[in-house]
Amino acid sequence: MSNAPTFTARRPVSDVSAGVGLAGLAALIAWLLVCRNWAGLADAFALPGPHEPLAGPYAAVLTLFVTGLAMSLWSVLVDKVHLRPNTGIDWRSPRPLAQSIDVSITKLAGLWATWAAIGMFYCIGRWYWDGQYLFAMEVIGTAAVPLFALSVPYVLWLDRYMIEPRDHSWHFGAMLIGREAWSAEEVKKHGRAWAIKAFFGAFMISILPGGFARIVEADFSAIAHDPVALGTMLIEGLFLVDVQIGTVGYLFTFRPLDAHIRSGNPLLAGWVAALICYPPFVWGTMGRADVLGYEVNTGGWAYWLQGHDLLLWSWAALLVCLTAIYAWATFAFGLRFSNLTYRGVLTNGPYRFTRHPAYLSKNLFWWCSTLPFLVTSHALTDMVRNTVLLGVVSAIYFWRAKTEEAHLLGEDAKYREYHAWMAQNAPITRGLGWLLGRLRPRRPVLQAAE
Repeated sequence: MSNAPTFTARRPVSDVSAGVGLAGLAALIAWLLVCRNWAGLADAFALPGPHEPLAGPYAAVLTLFVTGLAMSLWSVLVDKVHLRPNTGIDWRSPRPLAQSIDVSITKLAGLWATWAAIGMFYCIGRWYWDGQYLFAMEVIGTAAVPLFALSVPYVLWLDRYMIEPRDHSWHFGAMLIGREAWSAEEVKKHGRAWAIKAFFGAFMISILPGGFARIVEADFSAIAHDPVALGTMLIEGLFLVDVQIGTVGYLFTFRPLDAHIRSGNPLLAGWVAALICYPPFVWGTMGRADVLGYEVNTGGWAYWLQGHDLLLWSWAALLVCLTAIYAWATFAFGLRFSNLTYRGVLTNGPYRFTRHPAYLSKNLFWWCSTLPFLVTSHALTDMVRNTVLLGVVSAIYFWRAKTEEAHLLGEDAKYREYHAWMAQNAPITRGLGWLLGRLRPRRPVLQAAE
């Protein structure tokens, strides 16, 4: 089968509607308002418990389920994703439990062995038992027993409706049990999918509490006239949108929601490019890394623009807009956000203008907020080092984008259509493509001797 792109006059229809992400965003905002005003609500309704804002870490975790429930309801009731052929489910013809139970037991053996291996990995990784990861381990440890218990009725129920219940998990279980033929390729797909969920799921949970507490407890009236403080808090709120919706994406990988992981990136370069951007390989943001530290003796935008109110307000607005695009690029995925995975093709929202709006806006934010070429030490070495290293960081994200494209181009004809359509029609993608084409050296044309 050819992987050549098909050129179409119209942008391919997105597998994710705009409504599901907006439903999640609306639920998140509504719940944040409830948490911020919990003291008044508790007084008005004489509720038991603390009469203060709900800013604790477990309130942040509860927010995931409020947001995820809203997106799930929209997906099922409005988009009716559970009826799509991509789910691999036929709700009209359930098989008797007696016919599917052996398959289900094999699948459960594979799932439970996978979860045990993930638990062992968490125990071995010492970084999981320090700092912000301690909260993630507490949450995962608390959820472990209910997860094991609920997996039994879920798998028994779903296997009755799946057209082919022998999925990736079943093949892994069959390999462990050794009674039936299994596919090594399917086992690899299973391993990649769960490695992604384990690595990124723990990281996302670990960064939930901090931003959530700051937004719930923020006094916006006190900072309304300060461009730096207000801009910083709005940026914090937009990053909270990204983290909350993104974490829901890692957790709600349910097949009836058509949000299951169809494949993890099989390319080693894709994994290297992605993992290098996250702890324990890099602690905090890229800018705080020892090797790629680009914020040495930088004052940042607020330092260099202080005393110029109009510039401060304008720069704050620019940074907020860039962060808003970044958050939009996440909640546009709805329930399907996660790194290194293929879970359908997204062609709407900011993905109408560029294939990688999150990477583009994130890198522009770093350049505009850090201003690495301006240093308080006035040292040329710091100026050059910071600028070059941030350039290296941006190059890593460009590499990461290309590995993701290579993965998706090999998986889905619709993505190949989208990729080709964007190259011809999307203003940012077309412009960047033209620029890169001009920068590449031209190969000499060899003429045949007469």
